[in-house]
Amino acid sequence: MRRGLGFGVAAFGMWGLFPLFWPLLKPAGSVEILAHRMLWGLLLTALLLTAARQWRTLRQASARTWGLVVLAAALIAVNWGVYIYAVNAGHVVEGALGYFVNPLFSVLLGVVVFRERLRVAQWVSVALGLAAVLVIAIAGGHVPWIALALAVSFGLYGLVKKVVPLPAQASLTAEGLVVLVPALTYLLVIEFRGDGTFVDHGIGHSLLLAAAGVVTVLPLFSFSVAARLLPLSTVGLLQYLTPVMQFLLGVLYFHEHMSAARWVGFVLIWCALVLFSFDSVRAARRAKAHTVGSPDSVVDPDSTTDPDSAPDPDAGISASGPARTG
Repeated sequence: MRRGLGFGVAAFGMWGLFPLFWPLLKPAGSVEILAHRMLWGLLLTALLLTAARQWRTLRQASARTWGLVVLAAALIAVNWGVYIYAVNAGHVVEGALGYFVNPLFSVLLGVVVFRERLRVAQWVSVALGLAAVLVIAIAGGHVPWIALALAVSFGLYGLVKKVVPLPAQASLTAEGLVVLVPALTYLLVIEFRGDGTFVDHGIGHSLLLAAAGVVTVLPLFSFSVAARLLPLSTVGLLQYLTPVMQFLLGVLYFHEHMSAARWVGFVLIWCALVLFSFDSVRAARRAKAHTVGSPDSVVDPDSTTDPDSAPDPDAGISASGPARTG
């Protein structure tokens, strides 16, 4: 349990510190940073997949599977690109709002796509989240498109990942292969035109761009370990560490403006998430108690640490939290 908590805090903590990393890559633009993140991330995951001898999984994947991978890769590219832009354009707080809203958007997706029924507390949470977005939009005079783009892209990404029949490591590598050609082509074109920054801004800058792959992959695999060692409810609560850290960095470190109405909106979303989390934990305990009390059921006391029952660490946000924030 303690080891799992350590990996969980490390994963969500690294994601929470992302606002400090992306500005280090300037003067590279958001798209250039995104392309390097994809390229170097693929290199690392490909090496790991080779070490695990799992390439056959991708070679045997069906056309339908690859179609889902393409869709997933497009959605996560949008999510990553928007977040990098948000941080480097001075919208860290709005980026954090997107990841606060994301769990509630995922709940709505469950209702629309899977015809799931929500409990009263869940409906209240969703209503509070919608009210928070409306308050912030009306007070700011514009729709918080960054927050909504992050929540929608990541929520849809999680939805697609639920039906991709690939192990986490293979799935992540497959997504990297899908975006390899456009990412590499873009980088070569801007370097040829003289607009790229990888070659002409010193070895330190080049290493930082390459490190974008490390900061992408390392928290993912820390999360993978945590997801296999911790109960889903614990990981689900740990997920909020990321947007909380991002919010605090935006307010206290980057000194982004927080109007009274904006504070009201964030308080509403926090109330929604507290209610949502409390209701989820209570429902999980009731389900566990019902299972234990059933004479037809035998409960494995180590079931929360069974690797086969752990969530896919690339499956977006669910009870186990987000897989790739920022």
